[in-house]
Amino acid sequence: MILIHSTHEAGFKLGGIGAVLDGLLSAPSYLAQVERTLLVGPMNTRDKVEMERLFSPRNKLQVRYFASADMLACPPVLEARLRDIETQWNVHLLYGTRAFGAAEHEIILVDPGDIDHERFNQFKYFVWERFGLDCMRYERDYEFNLYMAAAQPGFEALQAVIEIRDWRLEIGDRSPTNSQQSLITNLQSPILVCHEFMGLPLWYAADLAQRGIYKSAYVAHEAPSARALVENDPGHDTRFYNALRFALKSALTMDEVFGDQSGFFKHALVKTAAHCDYALAVGDLVVDELRFIDTHFRARKIDLVYNGVPNRQVFLEDVRKSGRKLRAYAHTLAGFTPTFVFSHVTRMVVSKGLWRDLRVMEELDPLLAERNESAVLFMLSSVIPQGRSAAEAQRMSREYGWPADHREGWPDLIALEAPLWQAIDAFNKTAHASRIVLINQFGFSRDRCGDTMPADMSFDDLRSGTDLEFGQSIYEPFGIAQLEPLPSGALCVVSDVCGCLGFVRRQLRQLPHYAMPEQDGTLAADLDEFSQPFLNVLVADYTSITAPDMRPPAGPGAGLRAALAIGQVERDVIERKVARATASAILQRLPRDDEQKAALIESGYLLAQQMSWEVIAREQLLPAITR
Repeated sequence: MILIHSTHEAGFKLGGIGAVLDGLLSAPSYLAQVERTLLVGPMNTRDKVEMERLFSPRNKLQVRYFASADMLACPPVLEARLRDIETQWNVHLLYGTRAFGAAEHEIILVDPGDIDHERFNQFKYFVWERFGLDCMRYERDYEFNLYMAAAQPGFEALQAVIEIRDWRLEIGDRSPTNSQQSLITNLQSPILVCHEFMGLPLWYAADLAQRGIYKSAYVAHEAPSARALVENDPGHDTRFYNALRFALKSALTMDEVFGDQSGFFKHALVKTAAHCDYALAVGDLVVDELRFIDTHFRARKIDLVYNGVPNRQVFLEDVRKSGRKLRAYAHTLAGFTPTFVFSHVTRMVVSKGLWRDLRVMEELDPLLAERNESAVLFMLSSVIPQGRSAAEAQRMSREYGWPADHREGWPDLIALEAPLWQAIDAFNKTAHASRIVLINQFGFSRDRCGDTMPADMSFDDLRSGTDLEFGQSIYEPFGIAQLEPLPSGALCVVSDVCGCLGFVRRQLRQLPHYAMPEQDGTLAADLDEFSQPFLNVLVADYTSITAPDMRPPAGPGAGLRAALAIGQVERDVIERKVARATASAILQRLPRDDEQKAALIESGYLLAQQMSWEVIAREQLLPAITR
């Protein structure tokens, strides 16, 4: 089997899809059944930061062809083919291999910054003619142009690399078995896996050049127009998902309920994906969102291929050691040694619902005080993915005690960081038993966070030593980060729209001594379910309308109208109620001795094993692709 992954993270890991590729493409079952893997995506040779990340030793890139930098280590026949493509399209190509987890796979990158516009316009015309995509409407959008422009030269380079089979066999000095040789030689049905909207243009190019030769699989890591609707309306997930449920029952589409979304290029691209040979989604709600976007998705099977979570084994002594470091750091920043350490590691965007952490902490603080217990929440979140420089972090730490305190303006608080800190600061000034520390920095070590942090602290300590990880997103197609501390026995608090929740529920049914209770869709049912003696996951349900004054009226269409009427006022009522229930559940489930903590470590590791990338590859992706 030959799989070609079309993704913007082919060159190096940027975010969620990169984490998926690292886990999936190194899973033993994947490597055993997929004889050849290639990844195709864009690059920008003018971007110095991007080139530094691409050629960083940690990326383990081995270049076979990059004529722009005079890096040539491939057979003359392949070099000639790639040079010819560069000349015809006026693009830059890179071909080589790089590490994905513990594995190594081939990559092809395209810089289309100076592409021949006449040929590019012809490609866009063919795409409009074949797929009905009005490219002229979106050609001013940088992202749209980037992925579209890279598609056709990228596909031609892909063909060249695939056809020169003997070169592939040299990679890693592996000799093929007879069965592998026959599959490598048989190039009649390679499968092009399109990761999100960014991966679709390569499929357009393949379909236009050799219709029917390449099979296509669309992997929905999210539904972009659903994300936009959730983030941009004050009713957020409470409004959107209630409206979606009523709309699907009435066979209504997103455009019919929320107005014409065709001006959003990502929405238009996703609609074309309904015509791929396969459709896959990373979460149950993403399946519903795709069927809400386009009726063509309703008539076909959409395979669930969840994301995996880390399943490293962590022992009680490791947890204790990391916990001591975190408590010492908390004492330095907050002025007391907390009973518990909480964390939230995430990007700072609206969809992560960071204000919900504060609401739960407001309800939890007096409950902790009554028990003479305390907590410090480390919130690692930054608007800038690359973070502040080490020198800037050290200077802020020396001058005013960052990250215990903050100042507005670069290199400290910018954009969403400023109002978030204002809310945190107000909480800290009134809380009796807890504090929140905002670390608006990428990295968790002394060089990244200042001399107040223990010298031997690392990010692994945060994952191993935390007692609870928040992740109450308003839009979260899966949510790997929410479950990362599972093996260390942490409680994981997720919202009911987190895609990982569907996977958790499925895998729990396979664990011994667990009987899944019946669900009635209420917050109480979720919290009862996840208060089983060994369970590590708590669900905060923000979309079940449980308040008496929120129940939809009877009558045709009344439910949908009521859902669409939900705004910030109505959502605030629900969020306060959910915060109280969640705080109460947290108080009950926090471990208070080694025996309880050991039980959570055991159950967390057991669950994480059931949700590993090996399970994803063996039981979900490969059966979906090969059926």
